[in-house]
Amino acid sequence: MLLAKVIGNVWSTKKKDEISALRLLVIQPLGNNLQPEGNIQVAADEVGAGFGELVIVTQGSPAMRAFNKENLIPIDAVVVGIVDNIEMDNDVAGKKK
Repeated sequence: MLLAKVIGNVWSTKKKDEISALRLLVIQPLGNNLQPEGNIQVAADEVGAGFGELVIVTQGSPAMRAFNKENLIPIDAVVVGIVDNIEMDNDVAGKKK
């Protein structure tokens, strides 16, 4: 899983039936000190996340099963949680005292 920030929405009027009802978000993965790291991605939203929120994202096989436990669906990432608060040791966050 990774932490990311929701930076936009994706609107698509034509898409595969398996994902036709899914809400799609543009997310920016975050690295040390919760700073942007890596390329932006599109993630399906399972929890109702909004613009600017910090979210928890799962990727790969777990994402493909997030909405349908029986069949794989063609998605790479799913927002599975909205972050309320984060507490980290300064060393872990990349900040040394």
